[in-house]
Parts: sequence; C-alpha cells; structure tokens
Amino acid sequence: MNKVLLIIQREYVTRVRKKAFIVMIFVVPALLLGMSALIGYVAKNNQELSNDQLVKVIDESNAFEGKFHNQKHIKFEPAKQSITDAKAGLQENEDLSVLLIPADYAKKPVQIFSKKKPSYHLTEEVEKQMNSIASTKSMIDHHIDTAFLNSINKNRISVNPMEVTATGTKDANVGTTMFVGIACAILIYLSLFIYGAQVMRGVIEEKTSRIIEVIISSVKPFQLMLGKIIGVGLVGLTQFGAWILLSVISSKIAGHAFSGPGSPIAGALAVIATIPFGYIMGCFIFYFLTGYLLYSALFAAVGSAVDSETETQQFMFPITLPLLFTYLLSVTVLFQAPDSPLAVWLSIIPFTAPVAMMVRIPFGGVAPWQLALSMSLMVVGFLFTTYVAARIYRVGVLMYGKKASFKELAKWFFYKE
Repeated sequence: MNKVLLIIQREYVTRVRKKAFIVMIFVVPALLLGMSALIGYVAKNNQELSNDQLVKVIDESNAFEGKFHNQKHIKFEPAKQSITDAKAGLQENEDLSVLLIPADYAKKPVQIFSKKKPSYHLTEEVEKQMNSIASTKSMIDHHIDTAFLNSINKNRISVNPMEVTATGTKDANVGTTMFVGIACAILIYLSLFIYGAQVMRGVIEEKTSRIIEVIISSVKPFQLMLGKIIGVGLVGLTQFGAWILLSVISSKIAGHAFSGPGSPIAGALAVIATIPFGYIMGCFIFYFLTGYLLYSALFAAVGSAVDSETETQQFMFPITLPLLFTYLLSVTVLFQAPDSPLAVWLSIIPFTAPVAMMVRIPFGGVAPWQLALSMSLMVVGFLFTTYVAARIYRVGVLMYGKKASFKELAKWFFYKE
C-alpha cells in the first residue's frame, strides 16, 4: 500500500508542478466563457455573416407571382427568361438561385437551382413564404376571412412550466435545466477522454524510455497501474475543484456588479440559483471518478500493449465507441426525453452511464432505485475493468517490438502469474 501511495504522490506532484497545469486552471474557464459569448454573438448575428442572395422566380402556376417578400439578405424577383437560360446564368454568379414552381406545385416538386448547394436558411425561407402564400390562397378560395384569422393568430399563448414539489410549486426552468444537462454530458465526456489519454500517454512514455523496467523491479505492475490511474484522477479533481471555485467567485462578482433591476445577467443568475447544484455536483464527481477509473484502466492496458501512440488506434475505437455513441445521443435525443426507456438503460449500463446519467439528473426525474443501481454497477464495472486491464498490463509493459492484437491481448489475460 505504501508503494501505491508513493506512485500516486509521484504522478500527482509531477503533473501539478507543470506550468501547463496552472495555465489550464485559469485559461480553460476564460476560454469557455469567451467561447460561449462568441457562440451567442454568432447565433444572434448569423445572418450578417452570409452574402446577399438573389432568387429569380419562375412561376408556372401564377399563384406566387409578386407575392414573395424580400428579406434582409434574400431578394426575390421574377425571371424573364426560360428555365434553361436561367440555369445557364448560374455559372456566372454564386449568389444567384433560380426557383422553379411547376403549374401543379401540389403534386410536382418545387425546385431551387444554384451553382453551389443552397444554404439551409435560404431553402427554409422559401418554404416558409410559399407555405404562407399557398395557405392564404386556399383560404381565399374557400371564402375564409384571412384578416380575421390573422388577428386570431396574433393572440399567442405561452405556457409557463411549473414543478410541484413537497415544499410547494416552483418554476421548472426547462431551458436552464436542458443547458445544464447537456453541459454536464459534454464536460464528463471530454474529461474522461482527456485524463484517460494522459494515463495512456504516461504508460507509453515510460515503456518506450525503459524507465518502467526500473520501476517494475520495485513495485508490482498492478500497483504501478493503480497508482498512475489514481494520481492522474486526483489531478483532474484538483482542476475541477479550481474551476468550480473560480466559477462561484465569478458568479458572485457578476451578481453584485449587475444586480440592478431588469438586469439580464442578474436574472440569469437568479434562475441558475434555483437548480440543485450541490446534488448535481456530487453526482458529477461520483460519475467522473468511477467513469474515469473504468476507462483509464482500459487506456492503461492499451498503452502497455503498444510501443507508440500511433499504434493505439485499433484498440481505442472499440473502447471509446460506447462513450461516443452515448454522447451523440445525449446532445440530440436524450435531453428531449430524459425518462425514456433508452435513457434509463443507457444510464444504468456502466460503459454509458457517466454521460447518460448526467443528462438525466438535472431534470430531477431519476428514481432512487435507478440511481442506486447505476452507481452500484459503476463500482462493479470499474473493479472488473481494472482486473482485466491489470492482467494485460503486467505482460504488456515488458513486451517490446511485437505488434499486439486483440487475440494477443486475450493470451496475455490468461497468462499465469
């Protein structure tokens, strides 16, 4: 046990003393804040980044003639030539498109031609205006008062989601909860990759420099692997702790600086304050630790089986595929249905639980038995992967000049002590 503690201390102190560690503590939060502000600015002004588009309309139905409305960066005008001549002119102008509306547009497809692929914004705008014009025409044909109907549609109804708890009723803050869930999924996905890769690179570096031969003479391979994994994990927790502390301090400063009435930042901070961050942070630390221990053991086994980082690709993809699969589902599907059977099963299976569960937890719909089962299986999962990885690691760290395969790794696993 003392030898494992010494290895943990060596890994931790060596990495914490590096200048890059200090830089990461302060630079990463600043980069995340800057990136969030940039994304918000770009999303708000995305139309300003596009060129002006000219759409020439060939309307064979005569139902849309003169009814298109020009937008800020999209201008419509009727074409005075045939479709063949209009398409020939596309080669001279990349910002020109030709919209062909057939006489029977309800049955035949409406087509838009351009030299390069039309932007999603352009096609969406054309579809929206055409649907609106067609709907208005249909109502007029059926003698429906469009002015009266439009006045009714202006009375939009907004729904305010509320959550009923044992202590009372509170605002559900669905948008903020969704943001926190996706942010947790992204953060834990990246952290498992980053710190797991650090373990793998450390093993490869020590193996290629033959330092590991000296270390193995003093400690058992399992002790070395365990100490390296725990040491790097503690470095990750230190960084997370520093980032959380900086985030809390920044939030307090921003709250006092922009505490005036009607301030959007103060309002956003007030909404965020209603989310149970203590509970979420506790679950995040648990799933980071258990997920990290599960995956880093496999990363360490991969590092011991190869002689250079370029040889790791054949082993990395099968290991990281469940994590990548769950991440893609989390940012596209799971946050929309956090209590679906798919989300529940993914949050219980150890290889997918760290990401899937962190999407579900902010929504507050995780049953206690699901959380208990998921956490229990995470502990069993990392103990199992650590055992498997240790049996491969003890052989791989002393194996040089031989390209390993999955068949070879299976042989190493069954080697006797």
